Amino acid sequence: MKITTSFLHLEHTPALDEKIHETSEKLAKFFKDKGTVKWSCYVKNGQHFAEIFYHAPQCEYHAKAVSENMYYSIDLALEKIEKQASKKKNKYNKIHRDHAEMVILDPEAAWSDYAGYFDEEDVA
Repeated sequence: MKITTSFLHLEHTPALDEKIHETSEKLAKFFKDKGTVKWSCYVKNGQHFAEIFYHAPQCEYHAKAVSENMYYSIDLALEKIEKQASKKKNKYNKIHRDHAEMVILDPEAAWSDYAGYFDEEDVA
């Protein structure tokens, strides 16, 4: 996973960089290390903003969070992205899981379709 960070009106510290990389690694469970993550962190009117853009071949996610603390803003943005990814994953699984079920209402009629393929000893 490629991680890009940008800072505006904010000092780039190793601790903040470590927090961003640690937080981005949590996204690997949803995306399997495919795609790019772009973090934009900035301060405006005393508020700390954290924006995250995730771009992969089949999906794109965006989240923005605001708080009094940059570390908390990063955590809030991560929660929003996780919620979006989880919702999409559940929707995908529901669609594919519903089509996988097969219900046989009359088992005798189902075996009569295969009467020519098996010997009578095998069917009984």
